[in-house]
Amino acid sequence: MTTHNIPKTDQTLWWKILLGMALGIALGLILSPTGFAIVNDVTATLLGEWIALPGIIFLGLLKMVVIPLVISSIVLGVIDSGSLHFLKTMGAKLVPYFLMTTFISITIGVLIIQTVNPAQYINAQFVDDIMITSDVPFEIFDELTIPQRIENMLPVNFTEASLEKNMLQIVIFSILLGIVMLTLPKKKTRPFAELCEFAQAATMKVIEWAMMLAPYAVFGLIANVTIHMGLDTLAGVGAYMLSVLLGLFAMFLVYLVIAALIAKQNVFTFLKAIRNAQIFAFSTSSSAATIPFTLKAAEEHLGIDEKVSRFVIPLGATINMDGTALYQAAAALFLCSIFGVDLTTGEIFLLMFTTVGASIGTPATPGVGIIVLATILSSIGVPPEGIGIILGVDRILDMCRTTLNVTGDLVATTVMARFTPSDKD
Repeated sequence: MTTHNIPKTDQTLWWKILLGMALGIALGLILSPTGFAIVNDVTATLLGEWIALPGIIFLGLLKMVVIPLVISSIVLGVIDSGSLHFLKTMGAKLVPYFLMTTFISITIGVLIIQTVNPAQYINAQFVDDIMITSDVPFEIFDELTIPQRIENMLPVNFTEASLEKNMLQIVIFSILLGIVMLTLPKKKTRPFAELCEFAQAATMKVIEWAMMLAPYAVFGLIANVTIHMGLDTLAGVGAYMLSVLLGLFAMFLVYLVIAALIAKQNVFTFLKAIRNAQIFAFSTSSSAATIPFTLKAAEEHLGIDEKVSRFVIPLGATINMDGTALYQAAAALFLCSIFGVDLTTGEIFLLMFTTVGASIGTPATPGVGIIVLATILSSIGVPPEGIGIILGVDRILDMCRTTLNVTGDLVATTVMARFTPSDKD
């Protein structure tokens, strides 16, 4: 597997996306009923749908190729590792690292919310209005025991896992498939390996086409979100949103420290190398869809060995969700404060452990974090309908936490690369 499969990117893409974002916010505020309101509510909603259409097509193209991309990347990554010994060594380092950074991230989220206490800035009338008018679609996950949850991680029905976008099961299936291929003669595995190479090249080509829409997609999606969100929502939960953003930024600084001190990376060079991947993650809100650009940043700009990047990055896109974990812990504590649910120190620690498990199982696609949050809320006594209070700004926070997730995957890759012996060793 070679890096020529990775799609080429316009070197000016990052500023085009930023420009589209700024223009989208401006247009959204102009059309929003709670902004400048130059049109009525019905017209604004209709215009928002049409303006968002390029973004819907863009995300649809990405969702279409996510599963074949993840399977082919992981299978080829495992094969390229060359040995089961490498996988054991890498796994023994990677899993503890992911758990460590996830707990750091959750701790930051808890401390930020407890220090700032954004719930004190929420108007009671605003909460009442949201709860009355909110028709929030949410899903409560089944309350399962730990053995049952482990059982549900096994990909016993690959078709069902694909339909439900259960990325964790798909990742486990792909890793097992790659390991099996390592144990068989290359003569028998070569046809399937070539099929995976084709699948990866084909999905990369679709993503390359989709990238032509990226600036327009970001413009449309942001404009539509801003039309619905408006100034009232921003003012109502502004303190909460700023608290979460502050927490995400704090974790971002932790990543830079890890990159500098452990991975021995020049921080400014590192940030320049991962810029396009971050912008793409921000615009799509999908770690999985960003995999090609995360790989490109790791291999072409950071010089990471393919056998490391092609194993760590697809796996990280599924289980390394530090931004999502921070957001879920912060949002849960914020809503607890609003609804008067007092948590003891022990219950906060339990919440942190629950959030770790939930973040690992969160599909790497837009908006799923809000559904997982509903599960966490139901377990601590907060009505899941309360999500309506933060739903208005969730899209923006989703974009930011996905950017942090992808940054974390790249930092993890540089760390693993530094402590992984080369083929010459």
